[in-house]
Amino acid sequence: MPSVLIKTYGCQMNERDSEQVASMFLAGGYTLTTDEAEADVILINTCAVREKAELKALGKMGLLCARPDAKPWVVYGFMGCMVQSRAQSLFRDINRLDVVTGTRQYHNVYAICNRLLKSRLGMGLTEPLKRGAHICEVGEVEGFQNEIRDHLPPSGGCTAFVSIMQGCEMRCSYCIVPSTRGAECSRPAADIIKEVRELVDHGGVKEVTLLGQIVNRYGREEPVVNGRGAFVRLLESLHDIDGLERLRFTSPHPIGFREDLVNAYTYLPKLCSHIHFPMQSGSDRILQLMRRPYKNEKYLRLCDAMREARPDLAITTDIIVGFPGETDEDYQQTKAAVERVQFDNAFVFQYSPRRDTVAAAMPDQICLRVKEERNHDLLETVNRIATARNMALVGTEQSILVEGPSKSNPDRQQGRSSQNKPVIIQKGKAEVGKIVPVRITECTGFTLYGEVGN
Repeated sequence: MPSVLIKTYGCQMNERDSEQVASMFLAGGYTLTTDEAEADVILINTCAVREKAELKALGKMGLLCARPDAKPWVVYGFMGCMVQSRAQSLFRDINRLDVVTGTRQYHNVYAICNRLLKSRLGMGLTEPLKRGAHICEVGEVEGFQNEIRDHLPPSGGCTAFVSIMQGCEMRCSYCIVPSTRGAECSRPAADIIKEVRELVDHGGVKEVTLLGQIVNRYGREEPVVNGRGAFVRLLESLHDIDGLERLRFTSPHPIGFREDLVNAYTYLPKLCSHIHFPMQSGSDRILQLMRRPYKNEKYLRLCDAMREARPDLAITTDIIVGFPGETDEDYQQTKAAVERVQFDNAFVFQYSPRRDTVAAAMPDQICLRVKEERNHDLLETVNRIATARNMALVGTEQSILVEGPSKSNPDRQQGRSSQNKPVIIQKGKAEVGKIVPVRITECTGFTLYGEVGN
């Protein structure tokens, strides 16, 4: 039985895409492996948002292709965003590479790799095998967004990602995603509801996270009905599915974040008390340079409104420091916004130029030393706030979805709260997939520890 290894870099969209590809290999009789020496097909799902992720993927594939002990018939392939932006040039960088497939070709990956592997195995292992097949598929297929469906999590876990749309049209000046993911395309609501029902009924899934580049723009061309847009109506329909316990979504954008979505937190109890809400900068001047079409005050008002609707709401965010032209005053405005919102966590990134973006050609690029200083300083602020918010939970009882054994200690269990906070269960046991009361007894920064209640 052949085996496939899939390594994923980047966001949750990439993780979901890898799940889809893995499910097709499983259906075709393959096994999944994490052993590089065992794999017959090796795929790396790539990210192009930051240079570091691209370099990691290229370096990893280069090492894999150079392994002297590798099976001679192994199929090597890149998938995803980096492929969409680099395409044929990847074959020049890595001459052993066989397949590159873009963001709108995930549904074809299995067929391409399986056909190539079978062809090689049929040649006879004593003969020299063709290295570097150079199969490149990056074009768009009509209706491709409807192919991202009908999967079961390969791990058989109690949580799952479900893509509800693809693409982005916001054109932020620093971002390469619109050119790698293409225009916005929303899936039919009926298909999404069907997929979630199957995940719940046949996959044992208790929690679903809806994915989209700008998820709250789902179905934006559809009419508003009784004051509720298409995205909120989808949330309501999924909320009604028996057996589904929790519902999340990521990531929204302040543009298109309507009052109906804020209000959803008041009457949809399955909607988790957490939102990842990218701010990027607290400076209006920098937001304008970033082509983020809102002012920071609007972002702050939305955070206030959501916490008023759901008082225990945890808010996490993305922030870029060292954007071209960012002055110390601009940075201090970002820091002040972090203090005002009191984020539960923030992913802080030093700006890195991405080819073919407007920001890469901007004047006043910030030197690495200043970017590192601001990155370090802001992380200290974020960590202080996040630790204090987590410490406040010690002594409280939280509802925890038990996901399985702890990765660091299999004698313990791990899970997450509705606020998406990781919890290690040190005392007591609970059935995986169940939501149980856990008394929080300890906090070490971003991880909570507790014991199952009676």
